[in-house]
Amino acid sequence: MSVDSPRRIVLLRHAKAEWSQESDHERPLAERGRRDAPTAGRWLAGAGVSPDLTLCSTALRTRETWKLCVHELPQRPKTVYEERLYEASLGELIAVVNEVPDEVSDLLLVGHNPGMHALADALSGEADGELLTRMNRSGFPTASMAVVSFNGSWKSVEHGVGRLVAYWTPHD
Repeated sequence: MSVDSPRRIVLLRHAKAEWSQESDHERPLAERGRRDAPTAGRWLAGAGVSPDLTLCSTALRTRETWKLCVHELPQRPKTVYEERLYEASLGELIAVVNEVPDEVSDLLLVGHNPGMHALADALSGEADGELLTRMNRSGFPTASMAVVSFNGSWKSVEHGVGRLVAYWTPHD
């Protein structure tokens, strides 16, 4: 694949988690989260998004979200559980994306706010219609997804490089 090929990055915030006595890293999904995660997977499948690679935070709620979401996809992408996605800053998220091999055309990140929202907003130099306004007004709730397209290498991902082409929340 050429480094100038069109690419997409899908940013998925984990589904609704329980507030529990566990450490933040080990918080499980709430009942609503267990309902919303497969719905997110069905949206991905219906939108024709089939990631080549998924990078998923190691937190329990992100792993559970991905496990429920991926069962709805026509094919399972390679999945890497990435510790750096947990509590990652915007700069750390961009650094992780910059390491993705150029053979990957569609990447999915399963992570947390405020990082997922910040990354979607930062990468979206342009947007289709009112998507950017809608995304920023919603605050990127749990189980939400943004799809950003761009041309170029993963190493070239930086602020404003892409176009927000889809934004979805389970409770629109």
